[in-house]
Formats: sequence, structure tokens, C-alpha cells
Amino acid sequence: MSQSPGCKMPDILKTDEGKERRVGIEIELSGLGYETLVNLMARFLEAEPDLRSRYVTKLETDLGTFTIELDSDPIKDLDLADDRLPDSIRELGGQAMEVIDAAAERIVPLEIISPPIPFSDVPRIEALTEMLRKEGALGSREAIYYAFGLQLNPELPDLTPDSLVRYLQAFAALYEWLKSRHQLDISRKFTTYIEPWSSRYTEILMRDDYAPDQEQLMRDYLEYNPTRNRALDLLPLFAHLDSALLGRYVDDPRIKSRPTLHYRLPDCDIDNPSWHFSSVWNDWIILEQIASNASQLAELRALFREGNKISLRNLTHSWLDTTSDWLQSRGYV
Repeated sequence: MSQSPGCKMPDILKTDEGKERRVGIEIELSGLGYETLVNLMARFLEAEPDLRSRYVTKLETDLGTFTIELDSDPIKDLDLADDRLPDSIRELGGQAMEVIDAAAERIVPLEIISPPIPFSDVPRIEALTEMLRKEGALGSREAIYYAFGLQLNPELPDLTPDSLVRYLQAFAALYEWLKSRHQLDISRKFTTYIEPWSSRYTEILMRDDYAPDQEQLMRDYLEYNPTRNRALDLLPLFAHLDSALLGRYVDDPRIKSRPTLHYRLPDCDIDNPSWHFSSVWNDWIILEQIASNASQLAELRALFREGNKISLRNLTHSWLDTTSDWLQSRGYV
């Protein structure tokens, strides 16, 4: 069994307001019944469960409010014992719900949604995932129909266009490397919600002279990526920055406004002894370090543009190989 590498921290730990940066984390899993997961989480977090509906429980902790739910709105809201239903249906409601519950817990992921927690408390999530694995939690590899994700919603040091561009450029350059590092299960590879950004957009993004204001930054992205289905989804951030402008390109009630990036690429391979939350986190931290290093970001951006040209080297050497070699030469891996 591989040992956890521990959770590393970025160079920039505080926002421009002097507050510690925070991150929201979403973990999808199976293998545990809903009540079992709630009880395990309650003991680990030393919190009292507050059942809000059939499959939605809140846990008030020192870090904020954690939510545990079944990731399916129709089943979460289903109530066959509702007094408004005919007696004949309500009499069968209990038995029907038992069947529905058994099926749902088998094929629909249970989801743990953290509050925005300080970066310095991220190691507690590592301990949480290790505990859940020992208790029998299952991840994407368990069945072909599982496509469970581990999503990060990191707060940025600031939301200026310059800062955003640097993070986006670092992600565009590292996408193939990150995808290979996360060892995405085949069920995740068949999904559409971890797609890369449009190549036409990355051509614009990676120019040396690219210095848009906020409106132009949003328009450039939305012109080519008007969807939530991206490995790094910017729509929640754009809803926070300018919801009216976002609405001209995308009308989707599932978009939740928040001042963070929405990193959707990693899968949740929680039952794999070699998988650790910290490995996913630390790969993101590499992106952070590059985004905050202007000279190295410029170097990687130049390599990216060169890698998109037609040449003998590019025919025999993939961008993934180039990225891996560069990261190793700079001491990142």
C-alpha cells in the first residue's frame, strides 16, 4: 500500500484581503448505506446529524456545515407517504421506498459536500477519506456505471483578470498531465463533463499579449465554452462576477454563484489503496505554484504553443511527455 504524501500548501495562502484562502470539496462514493455514511461522518466530525429530507443531512462542525446527500434530486425529493397521495399509494409507499432506496444506493452516488474550509485544514479531508476507505467506501473502479468525482472549489488569491488569466493558462498547459495523473476510470472517460476547453479558446488564452479586462475574459471563454461540462468549469465564478453577462450565453439553473474555480477533473478512486486525496490536492498545488511564477508560466506557455505546431518532434513526442519532462526538470515531480 502506498503511503499518503501529505497535503502541501501553495506559496500564496491568503487572499488580497489578508484572509486565509478556503476551498470547498465534493466527494462522490458508494459502498456504504446512506445512514451508515451519515453516522460515520457524524462520529468523525463530532457533530449531530440534522436530517433535512429523506436523503439530505446537515452536520454543523467547527469548519462549517457539511452536507451528505444522495446525488439525485428526484429521489431526494420523493415521498410516497405524502398525505396528498391516495391511500392506496401511501399504503404501498413504505415497501416501494425500500425498493427505491436499495436501487438508488447501488447506482446513484452518495455525496459529501464540505463548507469552504481553510487551506490549512485540508489535511482533515485526507484523514476523512482514509477513514471512509477502511469502512468500505467504493469509488469509480467498482462498476462500469460508476463515474464518481472528487471536485475542488478553490478560492483564488484575488479575482483580477490578470490573476485569473494566469490560473487559466496554467491549467490549459497542464490539462493532459493532470488527466494522466488522476488515472481516470473508464466510466469517467465516457462522460462529457470533464472535457478540455475548446482548442480555439486555448489559442487565444495562451498568447503572450493576452491581457483582457473582465468582460473580455468572460466573453472569450463563453464564446467557445458555453457549458458546465468542462474539467475546469468557470461558470460558477462568472455567475459571481457578472451574472447578467453569463446569462447571455448560458441559461442553466444548476449553476451556483461562488467566487471560486470549479475543478471537476479528478475521479474518486477511494477504495484503491494507492489513491489518496492528498495526491489530487498536491497536483493542484503544482498548478498553483506555476500560476504564481511568471517566468516559469511564460516558459511553459511558450512550450505549449510550440507543441501545437507541426514538426517532426511533435509527431514523435506527445505534449504529455513534454509536460512531464518539463515538470521533472523544474523539480515539481
